[in-house]
Amino acid sequence: MVKVEIVEEKEVAGSPYGSPSPSRTNSTDSLSSIASDASVEESFFDRVAALVDIVPPATRHTISSKISKTASAIKKGSKVAGNIVWIVTTSALLVALPLALSLEDEAKMVAQEKEMLEQQQGAQQMLAPAGFPDPNQQQPKALVPPGF
Repeated sequence: MVKVEIVEEKEVAGSPYGSPSPSRTNSTDSLSSIASDASVEESFFDRVAALVDIVPPATRHTISSKISKTASAIKKGSKVAGNIVWIVTTSALLVALPLALSLEDEAKMVAQEKEMLEQQQGAQQMLAPAGFPDPNQQQPKALVPPGF
């Protein structure tokens, strides 16, 4: 059985409804101004947090577990992706960079050899008499870099 009890409220300062005086009914403050004062202090997050009781606990638990599982999967996926990027980057630095540098050095050496060969041919042409080619002299073959 429900027991109804009347509770006398003490006077609250600043509230037109807390005093026993006749100004309770003739207050200059309207309900809209009191409601707007209360909503100023309440944030959007507070209002959303108050709506928690609308959703049943089982549904809240299901939503919470799905969100946590999704966040965990994203975290694991980003960690795996980071590890893959790390492996590719370090492999490129340890393998590809020295290989590229050695290929560049080899290309420089080939270019120097080709230049020296051209200088030798130019010197021989200047020393040989014009119009009479030397029959013993063979034409040099083109220089081919190793591996090609």
